[in-house]
Amino acid sequence: MSKPTPRDRLIVALDVPSVDLARGLVSTLGDHVTFYKIGLELVMNGGLPFVGELADRGKRIFLDLKLLDIPNTITRAVANAAELGATFLTVHGTDLKTLEAAVAGRHGSALKLLAVTVLTSLTDRDLAQQGIAMPVTGLVARRAELARQSGFDGVIASGQEAAAIRAQSGGGFLIVTPGIRLGGSATADQERVMTPSHAIAAGADYLVVGRPITEADDPAAAAEHIVEEIAGALA
Repeated sequence: MSKPTPRDRLIVALDVPSVDLARGLVSTLGDHVTFYKIGLELVMNGGLPFVGELADRGKRIFLDLKLLDIPNTITRAVANAAELGATFLTVHGTDLKTLEAAVAGRHGSALKLLAVTVLTSLTDRDLAQQGIAMPVTGLVARRAELARQSGFDGVIASGQEAAAIRAQSGGGFLIVTPGIRLGGSATADQERVMTPSHAIAAGADYLVVGRPITEADDPAAAAEHIVEEIAGALA
């Protein structure tokens, strides 16, 4: 994969309830956006066939399925996802068995595998409720290292952990960051958020942005503003 431009580093999350709404957003955003995320909400309403439609329009697709199952199922699911033409696919980065099974399922395809470290909606308190004594920062670092060791291409992590992951993993290991919010905007159901420029400066390679663009009065202008922030941070 060639070095991405500032525009290519923006991934717009099509977290909408129908393909018709997603198709409308893609048309509205036009050439302002080259990369889209399809997650569970859209997958449950025709989103998988829509991957091919986006690819035919020259768009890249981040298939955010957050896979977690027994190794055999993971291997077969990843193999099927590779056939869809997606660029990125997410797998929960909880253990080496799961991660290695995903790598086995890729079968030498161009699909990039990303391990979900800790969801950006979770805090130390949420982890404690799950019986995990380690703080978010420590667990993210551990899961990022497991992903790197297993042969994954990168991780999903908040901007607040991006600098530590970059220092730990070095260059060439992708950091894809959700939970992006513009300065002064509401965080909604996210906890560990960061602005676009700060996330890029911290070491993120790609930013996943949903509501600040898709719910904006002018989605194209909102996307362009974020691309400009990314370009400024890279400069």
